[in-house]
Amino acid sequence: MIPLKDILEKGEGITVEFKEARTALPKNIFETVCAFLNRLGGNLLLGVSDNGEITGIDPGRIEHIKNQLATLSNNPNKLDPPFMLFPEQYEIEGKQILSIRVPQSSQVHKTGHIIYDRNEDGDFKITNSSAIGRIYQRKDLVFTENKIYPFLRFTDFNQALFPRIRNLILSRRPDHPWLSLSNSQLLTSAGLYKKDYETGFEGYTLAAVLLFGKDDLIQEVLPSYKTDALLRRHDVDRYDDRKEITTNLIDAYDELMGFIQTNLPDKFYLEGDLRVDIRDKLFREIVANFLIHREYTNAYPAHLTIFTSKVITQNANNPAVSGQMNPEMFQATPKNPVIARFFQQLGRAEKLGSGIQNIRKYLPLYASQGTFEFMEQDIFTAVLYLTDPKSVQTTPQVTPQVTPQVTPQVERLIVACKGDMSRQQLMRLLDLKDREYFRTEILIKALELNLIERTMPDRLRHPNQKYRLTPYGQKLKQSLKRR
Repeated sequence: MIPLKDILEKGEGITVEFKEARTALPKNIFETVCAFLNRLGGNLLLGVSDNGEITGIDPGRIEHIKNQLATLSNNPNKLDPPFMLFPEQYEIEGKQILSIRVPQSSQVHKTGHIIYDRNEDGDFKITNSSAIGRIYQRKDLVFTENKIYPFLRFTDFNQALFPRIRNLILSRRPDHPWLSLSNSQLLTSAGLYKKDYETGFEGYTLAAVLLFGKDDLIQEVLPSYKTDALLRRHDVDRYDDRKEITTNLIDAYDELMGFIQTNLPDKFYLEGDLRVDIRDKLFREIVANFLIHREYTNAYPAHLTIFTSKVITQNANNPAVSGQMNPEMFQATPKNPVIARFFQQLGRAEKLGSGIQNIRKYLPLYASQGTFEFMEQDIFTAVLYLTDPKSVQTTPQVTPQVTPQVTPQVERLIVACKGDMSRQQLMRLLDLKDREYFRTEILIKALELNLIERTMPDRLRHPNQKYRLTPYGQKLKQSLKRR
C-alpha cells in the first residue's frame, strides 16, 4: 500500500481527496466515494484540510464516525449499490485522522440518485445520458464479471447455498441488511443483477453464475472453468494427490481449504489470549485472493500446487501492471470487485490490500525461513517458500510457547467459576484489580489448557463476553474440591 506520508505529500488529485471532519462525516463525503468508485478508486483522508494541513478528528467522535460510515456505505438510499468501506485510524502530529481506501468498482454507483465521476478538479455530476452510457461501457470493458445473461433465471441457481450464506453472514453481523431480504433481493443488493443502459439488457451476471450457479450451469457458461489442486512432494512430474474443482466459488473455497488442511501441517500460535491455527490464517488469504482476482473468461485453468518446500498458485489475470510486485509499495487493484465484496461479507476476505499484510504477518510464524513473491502478468503467480514441512510440528498441543501448567492461581479461578461469568466478575471473586496480571497469568493459561471457554468465541471483544468451565474444567473443579 502507498504510505500515508506519500499521499499527504502528493496532495489532492484524481485519486486523492482531503476532507475536514472534526465531529461528523462531511455532508458531501458520498459524492467523493461515488466518484472514486466510478473512476479509478482513490484515497480519502478525513481530518485533513484541502491544503493538506492536519486538522484532526475529535478523539471522542472517532468511533461514531467509523460506525456512521459503515452503516451509510451499506445503505442503498445513501450509496446505490452499497459498497462496504473500511476506515483506518492514524495519529499524525498528535492528531487523529481516518484513511479510507476506496477501490475502483465494477458497478456504476449513485448517491442521492445522482451519478458522480472524478477528474483532477474533484467530483462532478453526470446527468447526460451519453456520458452515463460511456461509464457503463468503460466498466464492462474492464470487469468481465459484469457480463449480463438476460435469459438466466433465479431458479437456475443452487438454492441450497442461500441458507449457508445467511449463516455465515449471521455469525459475523446479526444486523446485516442482507439478512432481512429475500434470496432474490439479496442477489440484487449484492450487485449480481444489473442493467446495461446502452443495450437495454438486464439480468444476472457472470459473478452471480460463479457464486451461486449449479455446476452444470457454470460449465455451460464457462466450459473451460477449472481449478486444479495438486500435491507434488514425491512425484514432482505428475502428482501424489489431485483434486479437480469445477463448482461454485463458495464450495470451491471450502474444497481448496480442505485440500490444504489435508496436505499441509497445522501450527498453533497465541494471538493475544486466543490460540489460532496459523496455517488456516495464512492460506485463507491465499485461497480467497486466488478465487477473487482471477480472470474467469480466460481459458487458462487455475493451479494450486503444494511442493515439499513451497506452495505456488497460478491463475489467469487482467494485469494492472506487469512484473514482480513490491510489497512495500503495493497498491491493491480489484479484478472482480463484486465477487471480492461478497467474500468480504462472508468473512472469507478482508478489506482490499489486507491479504499481503496478513501473509507478511503469518508466513514467518508458520515457516521461520518463509518468504514470498508475487508476479503480475497475464498469468498471476504467487509463491510461498516454506521450510521443510517435516520440521513443522503437527501435533495440535504443540505451540510456539511452553505449555503452561495448572498454577495455583488458575486452580483458584476454576474453583471460583460458576456458570457464565464476565472478566470483571471473575476478578472480583479472586480479589484482583490488576487486569493485565489477570489476563496474562490466569485467564490466558486457563484458556490454553481448555479449562474455560468463551461464551462468544467468534466475537472476542464483545462487551458482553463471558467465560465458563469446559467439561475438562468441571472435572478438575470436582477434583480440587475433594482435596
